[in-house]
Amino acid sequence: MENKQDLAVKQAAEIAKIAAEALDSKKGLDVTVLAVAEQTVLADYFVIATGTSSTHVKALIDEAEYKLKEAGYECGHLEGHGDWKLLDYHSVIIHVFTKEAREFYKLEKLWSGAEALPIEEA
Repeated sequence: MENKQDLAVKQAAEIAKIAAEALDSKKGLDVTVLAVAEQTVLADYFVIATGTSSTHVKALIDEAEYKLKEAGYECGHLEGHGDWKLLDYHSVIIHVFTKEAREFYKLEKLWSGAEALPIEEA
């Protein structure tokens, strides 16, 4: 029998995978899953993607939220503006940027100690 911590880890991995696949399915660019649990208590995973415009960023966020809701996961918090939107699923934080915003914030560099996972392994 699995304990609560093991279930939470599996759930976080499932949320990250669903989100990454949803972003990829809507042509999100450079979809990246970072395992950040060793670096921060904020989350277990960051899912990061780039949209080609603020409209595309919104469509990507909408798709990720839709697919996660379909799987039974509710978003804890949504914030951002046209260039960067964030969905907070507590153990997974989904960031979607325009190209310029992603280059400006450089989350992958900020969290360079985190392991980047292929979508299939998230």
